[in-house]
Amino acid sequence: MTSLPRLSVVIPLFNEEAVLPELLRQVGAVLAGIPGGPHEMVLVDDGSSDGTTAQLEAAAARDPTLVCVILSRNFGHQAAISAGLDTANGDVIVVMDGDLQDAPTAIPAFLAEHAKGYDVVYARRVRRKEGLILRTCYALFYRLMARLSDVAVPLDAGDFALMSRRVVTAIRSSPERKRYLRGLRTWVGFRQVAIDVERGPRFAGEAKYSTIKLFQLAFDGIFSFSLVPLRLATVLGLFAMVSSLAFVVYAIYARVMLNTSPEGFTALLVALVFLSGVQLFFLGVIGEYVGRAYEEAKRRPLYVVRSLIGRS
Repeated sequence: MTSLPRLSVVIPLFNEEAVLPELLRQVGAVLAGIPGGPHEMVLVDDGSSDGTTAQLEAAAARDPTLVCVILSRNFGHQAAISAGLDTANGDVIVVMDGDLQDAPTAIPAFLAEHAKGYDVVYARRVRRKEGLILRTCYALFYRLMARLSDVAVPLDAGDFALMSRRVVTAIRSSPERKRYLRGLRTWVGFRQVAIDVERGPRFAGEAKYSTIKLFQLAFDGIFSFSLVPLRLATVLGLFAMVSSLAFVVYAIYARVMLNTSPEGFTALLVALVFLSGVQLFFLGVIGEYVGRAYEEAKRRPLYVVRSLIGRS
């Protein structure tokens, strides 16, 4: 690299008034220690209903390095990150969550790897502080995603990452509405490397990702980057056909050669209920793909900006 890059740190926020002052202090201290610049923080308020918006407006009036994107309502975490990526003007962009579970002190390590020629430097989360059940679910999902996905999605990697300008440009060119950004980050390619970053506890407040939202994000990842669920329906259908044909052959043999007829009303009922359940399940899977195609066909904007504060 012939010159020091300008850095943008994109942070989505939703009802984070308890965390925001410390977040601004820690990220600001890290940016102040990074040569080059001018650097900036792009904070995206995803329709907060507490004092987050007012705090952002006051902070932007004091600090010219802050750029605040206020969305018109809550559009979701991935949409808020996308709004930040669309707004950031740095040569390299770091995405991190606003709860301080992502340590801002890891940013210099990201930049050091970027200086070696890597376009994407992502955090591989280690020593997570969530409960055992949640940690287990995360681990199982990442490994299931890696097996099902058409791209090699890295294990235990969240949205905390550094991306070069050309990677962000490639992600922004993707028109899809149901976004799984860590998958898109892998899909665009370029040189990528992981560094281990300890996943800390939330600084204050409550987690904004409910169990339902976590499952929705998992479904977005699987259905956006894999056709395996549809192919599985074909495989199970073929298995059912072969099994039925084998039973027909056996029934004919028993009737002609053994002069008996197969019995088993209970077995027949169980088979019918099982196959009906399988059909309904895969109708739901097909519905997920069709619903996503319907969302894409409407071509609504991913988010709506109410106001932009801090950049002339």
